[in-house]
Parts: sequence; C-alpha cells; structure tokens
Amino acid sequence: QLQPVESGGGSVQSGGFLSLSCTAPRFTSCGLAWFRQAAGKQREWVSSTSSAGTTDYADYVKGRFIISVDKPRNTVNLQMNSLKPEDTAMYKCVSCGYWGQGTQVTVSS
Repeated sequence: QLQPVESGGGSVQSGGFLSLSCTAPRFTSCGLAWFRQAAGKQREWVSSTSSAGTTDYADYVKGRFIISVDKPRNTVNLQMNSLKPEDTAMYKCVSCGYWGQGTQVTVSS
C-alpha cells in the first residue's frame, strides 16, 4: 500500500481543534507533507517532516499546528489548534510522490 491514507477530519467551531493522521509506510525514507485546498482556491502547502526528522510550517499555521511522527505506526499526525474558518479545506498528505485521498476539515465561525 503506497498511497497514503488520511483520517481525522471533521467539523469544529472556530477556536477548536482537530487532529489529522496520515499513514504512509515509506514516509521515513521520503518525508511527508500536508497540503490543503479550499473550494475555489489553489492548493497550498501546510507543513512537512523530512526523512531527517526536521519539520516546517507555513506562516499561516505556524504556532497553531504541530506535525509529529509515530514511526511504529508509519503515521504522521497533524495537530491543528486554534482553528479558524479560513482553515476550512480538504487536507491531503503526500509521501514518495503518492497522494492520499484527503480528509475534509470544516471550521465554522
């Protein structure tokens, strides 16, 4: 199974939190990134973890989102705190060139 599988999306009110997970068996070799795409907008990068274990965040989520890895479960988690309506989007992970199907996050004001 090379295609990553996301889970954990849902609906939450502004200021709330959600945790997303992406299971990707080869992410330790390739690294993994989270992207999102809101309706009618271009896809944008959110956060990533490299094969060396470094992490990075887009400015618009820095300080609110936390990316972490669970190597025994081949999973990368994205903890999203202080959510805003503008965080509403389909969130997808990508690793080794393979994209997941995505999980929807909806934040209401």
